[in-house]
Formats: sequence, structure tokens, C-alpha cells
Amino acid sequence: MKVAVTYENGNVFPHFGHTEQFKVYEVEDGKVAGAQVVDTNGSGHGALAGFLSAYKVDTLICGGIGAGAQMALAEAGIRLYGGVSGSADEAVDKLLAGNLTYDPDVHCDHHGEGHHCGEGHHCGEDKHGCAGNEGGC
Repeated sequence: MKVAVTYENGNVFPHFGHTEQFKVYEVEDGKVAGAQVVDTNGSGHGALAGFLSAYKVDTLICGGIGAGAQMALAEAGIRLYGGVSGSADEAVDKLLAGNLTYDPDVHCDHHGEGHHCGEGHHCGEDKHGCAGNEGGC
């Protein structure tokens, strides 16, 4: 099993489509056997599901994520645990222990200035082509 977490400075990055790094955990026998931080190399919303598939990831932990990105992950067979914040390592440990708190209805819709997807993130910012209605927040 491989688990990816949107990653920044040890924590779950709050915005899937803007993440510049994932921490990818290799899980064997219910325990973390290894982990590596990988750069997305500027991949945006649409390309990130393919990026994760290329790393053979089957589970994603993230903060905010839009409907389009959720659909792309589902099509790629990647299980989603969204609405998560805090330490990336702790989130994976909690997932493996069966007690990760997440939001099964997490979403981020681009509906104008002033909308906030997560702590400290403003969706109206045009970073990596996010502004507009691309549906992959």
C-alpha cells in the first residue's frame, strides 16, 4: 500500500491542486516501511491524479480538494481522505490505526473572491492556474 499526503513543512498542505510536494509512504504489514518527499514539478489540478498513479499511490490524505480532482482520483482508483490538517506523519499513523478524522464530503468550489478552502489559503489566488472554475481546488 502507498499513501500520499499533500505536504509542506511537515504538515498536510491545505489545497490539493496547489501542492508542490507529496510525502509518499510505503506501508507494509500495517506499518510505515519508508517515506519520501516528491516534488510535483508544477503539475496542476488535472495532472496530479496521474502523477500519483505514476507513483502507484492508492490512498491520498489532503486538505481541501474540488469535485473535478475527486473524480480524477476516483477514476484512478485512489482512495481519498480529505479535510485533514496537522502533521502529515501523524495523519498517516492515525489512518493506519483506523482513527483518522477526515471529511468524507470535503470540497472546494471556486465561487468567487472571499471563498476560503482551508486555513491560510485563499482560492481566488491564481497559482498554477487555479483561479476560475477548474473544479480541482
